[in-house]
Amino acid sequence: MSEVVNEQVITGETWRISVLSPALLRFEWDADGEFQDSPTQVVTDRPLQPAKVVAERRGDGLQLITHDFQLDYDGQAPTAAGLSVRGRINYHSVWRYGEPIENHFAALVGHRVNLGGTARTLDTIDGATPVEDGVASRAGIAVLDDSASFTLTEEGTLVPPKPGRVDLYVFVHGSRHADAVADYHSITGQTPLIPRYALGNWWSRYHPYTQDEYEALMDRFAEERLPFSVAVIDMDWHLTDIDPRYGHGWTGYSWNPELFADPAAFLKGLHDRGMAVSLNVHPADGIRAFEDAYPAVCEALGRDPESGLPVEFDLNDPDFVHAYFTAVHHPLEDMGVDFWWIDWQQGTHSRTGVDPLWLLNHHHTLDMIQRGRRPLILSRYSGPGSHRYPVGFSGDTITTWASLEFQPWFTATAANIGYGMWSHDIGGHAFGERDDEMALRWLQFGVLSPINRLHSTFDPFLGKEPWKFRPDVRDIMGEFLRLRHALVPYLYTEWATGLPIVKPMYHTHGGIEHAYDVDNQYWLGRCLIVAPITSPVDPDSQLGSVQTWLPPGDWVDLMTGVRYDGGRLLTMHRTLETVPVLAKAGTVLPLAGERVRAADLPDDLELVIAVGASGSYELVEDDGALEPRTVTTHIEWDQEAGRLRVAPAEGAVDLLPQRTWRARFVGGDVAADGAKDPVTGAVVVDLGQTASGEELVWTADEPPTPGGNDVRRRVLAVVERAQTSASHKSGIASIITQAPDPLAAVVALREHPVRGAVRGEVTRLPEALVSAVTELLVAHCERSAAQDEMSSGW
Repeated sequence: MSEVVNEQVITGETWRISVLSPALLRFEWDADGEFQDSPTQVVTDRPLQPAKVVAERRGDGLQLITHDFQLDYDGQAPTAAGLSVRGRINYHSVWRYGEPIENHFAALVGHRVNLGGTARTLDTIDGATPVEDGVASRAGIAVLDDSASFTLTEEGTLVPPKPGRVDLYVFVHGSRHADAVADYHSITGQTPLIPRYALGNWWSRYHPYTQDEYEALMDRFAEERLPFSVAVIDMDWHLTDIDPRYGHGWTGYSWNPELFADPAAFLKGLHDRGMAVSLNVHPADGIRAFEDAYPAVCEALGRDPESGLPVEFDLNDPDFVHAYFTAVHHPLEDMGVDFWWIDWQQGTHSRTGVDPLWLLNHHHTLDMIQRGRRPLILSRYSGPGSHRYPVGFSGDTITTWASLEFQPWFTATAANIGYGMWSHDIGGHAFGERDDEMALRWLQFGVLSPINRLHSTFDPFLGKEPWKFRPDVRDIMGEFLRLRHALVPYLYTEWATGLPIVKPMYHTHGGIEHAYDVDNQYWLGRCLIVAPITSPVDPDSQLGSVQTWLPPGDWVDLMTGVRYDGGRLLTMHRTLETVPVLAKAGTVLPLAGERVRAADLPDDLELVIAVGASGSYELVEDDGALEPRTVTTHIEWDQEAGRLRVAPAEGAVDLLPQRTWRARFVGGDVAADGAKDPVTGAVVVDLGQTASGEELVWTADEPPTPGGNDVRRRVLAVVERAQTSASHKSGIASIITQAPDPLAAVVALREHPVRGAVRGEVTRLPEALVSAVTELLVAHCERSAAQDEMSSGW
């Protein structure tokens, strides 16, 4: 006997199946027929998106079909034979209950099928570490198991999961990985808005600063034009040398008067400098009798403070939670602490079975919201759903190239579980080696990652102050720290979309194989492709390199001005001064002026335009409130007309200051009065001022044209920089001068021997040098310009 049904929620005696979207399925099984409608630690809501469902009951079971998947279920306790979900687009996309999807698909793709999520911590990791699964998969199908989550009641208490029940979410999105993450967010909640200042530069160091010493350091940063917006004070802010009868000094909540004589004045001074403040806490040892807050905590809990007994850390106890915040944290926040660095020391077990790290993240975030503040903590990842508790502290990594090389992939891959806000110890935490080049490359990655927090352990030789590095590295570090604060308008707008700021290339191009081949490359927001360099410079070319893949289209590197044809893999080479940061032609990128604080809406904006196509951008700004008043500004570039228009702002226009505007046209020739950047060839034009929210229109003297790459000049610069024999250099010059076209030059560079000056020796050109020259020769499709340059010689 069969029955056709067309409903999105279908229930049997012991099971319930919910089609949450055409590609997202929830399967529940419970021997008593009790199903879960309340939120859990992971899943906050289960909205039904429109989905066409064709289902047929077959005895106790069901066959169900949507646009994206087919479910077959026998209606019994779930087994591999009785419950399966198949993707309808890919024949090999099959999941059977209790079996890993890899068993069916791994041989076809040759590597990990689930594209990964993230890990709890990178503590003590030197290089790579395994990560948990995410909801993006090469098989097009992934499973989120919520069976073991605690249920969150309306009163805010947690109820343990019922033994034996099954609660699964099956994502069947094929190669539409961004859609899988969007469906994941629909059930687990959106990432909250964080304060604007968090997107600036953070200073952090494990060091027993005195109040005067810290203030002097902040003033030196300002004198050297090194902008910071967050001051992270490590554990020495509190008493650490305590009477042994109380235990050790890792946990503490009382200011150390020997280091901070006037904590309130110290916090006010940092605020006056435009900085927010975070204090480090290790909560595991609870509140002990030496703490300033101990009497108030005892009073709140009805205990006798004369007993001197420790108040144990237990976030499962509502009374302790209340005392922990009202008697310990709130007074410090009222003094001026903006948010907390919750350093892990609690382990993974509690008396109720709930992960204490999850409890800390959840309660601290909830407390900030209840106090009318935007939630912001610095804490480790506590499992799926952790994107609701930004930002992530990845832990104490080892200072090596291997650790740096892993972090771009690790950061981007976390987007597969909706977690787009890792904060690393930029430059590495401890051990490893001192390497100025590595420190610079790490900082460049940090600047172009979700959170840029410089940090090091308690060691006089590991500080990340730029002046502690060699002069050229010091100067470049300063330029990148200033770039980070310039990027805040863009980064904040991208955060406001609710999407991970950093995400893998396959989130937008899941159907193209090469999108999976570039571990060190990612999207930074919706407009920029970044490929950090995570290995030392080549000794011959004196250039760092990274394999990149460009999607189809016309791309411009904003740091060099070089144009590239997309739709291909290529190796990019860069000096220490730059890393590949590419924008598609038509991109409009808003940057803040140098003097603007990260927390403020800028009165000085520069619009970077990638010449070659029309495009637009909608800048999002707000007042920073928990329930913000928002203003949006639509910016539009018309390539054919050569017209740039900033439309009248919409929304809370009164928030906007009077603004000075500039435009920087990169990758093209613009007929206008303006300064020319000698490195990128960009033309910088002053656009004038506008009143709050006023329209601005600027038109070039004539329509701009996409520029060439000035190949000869750039190749000559590469050859001059190279640390190799004169015969190699002259050999390259000869080949390029004589080649009839760029492709012929590429062939000659790779195949022709070079005769040296010593006894007729014959050598091959250094591979890295050939690769760097080749990159420039074939970067862009307008070969005629390069050919004309080459035919005219050097």
